[in-house]
Amino acid sequence: MSIHNQEAARSLRRSHSLSVGCGSKRLDGGNGFRFVCFTHRCQPSRMTENPTPAREPAATAENRLQELIDAGVPEHLRPWLRQMGVGALVVKMGIKFVEMSAERIVATMPVLGNTQVAGILHGGAHVVMAETLGSFAASIHAGANRHAVGIEVGATHHRSVAAGLVTGTATALQLGRTLAVHEVVMTDEQGRRLSTARITNLIRDNA
Repeated sequence: MSIHNQEAARSLRRSHSLSVGCGSKRLDGGNGFRFVCFTHRCQPSRMTENPTPAREPAATAENRLQELIDAGVPEHLRPWLRQMGVGALVVKMGIKFVEMSAERIVATMPVLGNTQVAGILHGGAHVVMAETLGSFAASIHAGANRHAVGIEVGATHHRSVAAGLVTGTATALQLGRTLAVHEVVMTDEQGRRLSTARITNLIRDNA
């Protein structure tokens, strides 16, 4: 730390009773300031957010049912998913199911809200869609008293998309006793292929 920074840190400690640290710690000073320490240099910034991560409210059975309806889950699958819903990330990303079976699952997702800095659909969103569809399909295949655990997922990107809805279609490549493998193809509104993914799920007995 330079002499200038040392003097600045001592001044801050005297003014705000701040204990200077290092790493990526956040320390609260006085007068509504938060000091973010990076590589031994304290940089004050106005506190604008709650330092405690917000917890999602506990879902009620009624809320979960509405979540399933909003996500397009077919009525015959709702009793199976009533206790867990479709998952917070599926809701946040706006994924809507069109059809659902072990052999084939189709869903849509908006580009808006799921983009990266260049304004195109984030590559990770492709993988989220692939894992979501493949995992639900494998879970349907697993049936009662069994569950699916994803063990591998990967995607190849073919082209970008900056607006509209994308459609993901998961098709079973193998539905075995212990493994389920699905190919997931993402397309734009013109039917052009955006990415191709493959996901493998291990089928296990419930404990």
